[in-house]
Amino acid sequence: MTAPRTPLWKSISAALTDDLGNGRYGPGDKLPTEAELASRFGVNRHTVRHALKDLSDRGLVLSRRGAGVFVTQSPTEYPIGRRVRFHQNVRAAGRLPSRKTLSTETRAADPREARALDLPQGAPVHVAEGLSLADDQPLAHFRSVFPADRMPDLLVHLAETSSVTEALKACGVTDYTRKSTRVTAKLATATQALHLQCREGDPVLRTISLSVDLQGHPVEYGHTWFSGDRVTLTLGDDEDV
Repeated sequence: MTAPRTPLWKSISAALTDDLGNGRYGPGDKLPTEAELASRFGVNRHTVRHALKDLSDRGLVLSRRGAGVFVTQSPTEYPIGRRVRFHQNVRAAGRLPSRKTLSTETRAADPREARALDLPQGAPVHVAEGLSLADDQPLAHFRSVFPADRMPDLLVHLAETSSVTEALKACGVTDYTRKSTRVTAKLATATQALHLQCREGDPVLRTISLSVDLQGHPVEYGHTWFSGDRVTLTLGDDEDV
């Protein structure tokens, strides 16, 4: 059986997304005209227009009548090292960070959470789920799990500040570091696509992480799904990351 062919407009959209991701066009830059892109890819202008609409639907470009198509954003550099701090990372990229809480609850830990946080089976945990945004555009969908017995008021503090760092500090965790991070490429589910304002099946980068306090005790077990075309994850062990 012959495998289904990828529509030409999707291939062009992917090539242009790669151009943006590699910095060939930066924020505010004007893309080549439809005629120039049609010549580059050997297609008609209708096919190019379809690809540009896809980029526009994903918030990557903006069409200005009579002026052309312009890049609206470039992927945000997001370092992952021993000291991962969302607000600091996004500000360092020249963008305005914010977080939106989708849900919070206290419940029994599932087996994987209990193992990661070194808790007895079924011990209570606080769970916070939400969106991490840069300039009001969603970069990531996260779910963080914290040991409830150790920090009973964490959800209260988290509601008062969008910063996990500040909420942990209010619970007596003055500092913490990332003990481990696993990165896996995934495809966005329908729910993730809704949250991240992308399409179902678009690439996402999932990280599974464990953070510990200065004594090595687990304080946060997290899953984060980053939009594949809006974030560039950089790995390192720099103390200042």
